[in-house]
Amino acid sequence: MYLPEEILNAKVLISVKTYPIPSKKYEELVCNAGFLENGKWIRIYPIPFRSLPYEEQYRKYTWIELDLVRNHRDFRPESYRPKRGFEEPIKHISKVDTKDNWRERKKYALKEVYHSMNELISHAKEKNRWKSLATLKPKEIVDFVIEDDDREWSSQKQQELKQMSLFSMHKNKSSEFNIVRKIPYKFYYRFITEGDKKPRKLMIEDWEIGALYWNCLRRANGDEEIAKQQVRKKYEQEFLSGNKDIHLFLGTTQAHHHRSKNPFVIIGVFYPPITRQRSLFDF
Repeated sequence: MYLPEEILNAKVLISVKTYPIPSKKYEELVCNAGFLENGKWIRIYPIPFRSLPYEEQYRKYTWIELDLVRNHRDFRPESYRPKRGFEEPIKHISKVDTKDNWRERKKYALKEVYHSMNELISHAKEKNRWKSLATLKPKEIVDFVIEDDDREWSSQKQQELKQMSLFSMHKNKSSEFNIVRKIPYKFYYRFITEGDKKPRKLMIEDWEIGALYWNCLRRANGDEEIAKQQVRKKYEQEFLSGNKDIHLFLGTTQAHHHRSKNPFVIIGVFYPPITRQRSLFDF
């Protein structure tokens, strides 16, 4: 067994938050994932993050504490849910910053690193293993790609959201819930891993890149081309400049884990600075 059925007082270093997706039942959902104190990946789902009381909302790389139980609606071994649903308060313990040259973050994020996408996919498809969260070190990131996407949520999704009870999750809310905006673009990395004969293309679904786009759009006074240029500047020029030790946090979706040849998407980018060894001439 990957992890026990129940984890009381689980301490989780949140390292992944995907961009919110509207949900008829929960208003919207965010996939949270991170590391337990033993370094193992864990997924906490579902979490209606923006519906949480402000004091319970947390940033990435925050240690949180709550009771967890295995999510039996999800076959993936890393998937857990809050034991007492959304009534249980989420305790914030501490924030892990980067002042120690990312040492504490790397302690968990780089404890188990894949270098071959083929190996990772085989572990995802292996019966009773079903690996669905991992850190991957690409051999080379070839390109950052931006493609057009639908500009609004599907008509069916919008109709469902109109019909749902806006007070179903939190009866004490005094105002309507504003559904997250749909990003009109998709973002991808094309990269090569050990054993690959050609680049792979995976979509980036991290909340961070979605928030970056909206912030850039606001600063550009609504000019989408400028906003896309600014996103590209960070994910291509800054991250791929040679000064960052880029790793990718990958996760599968439950619906495509068994059906897709490659069920993974990029759910986070880990970008500590490259630590260069000092030579005798530096002393």
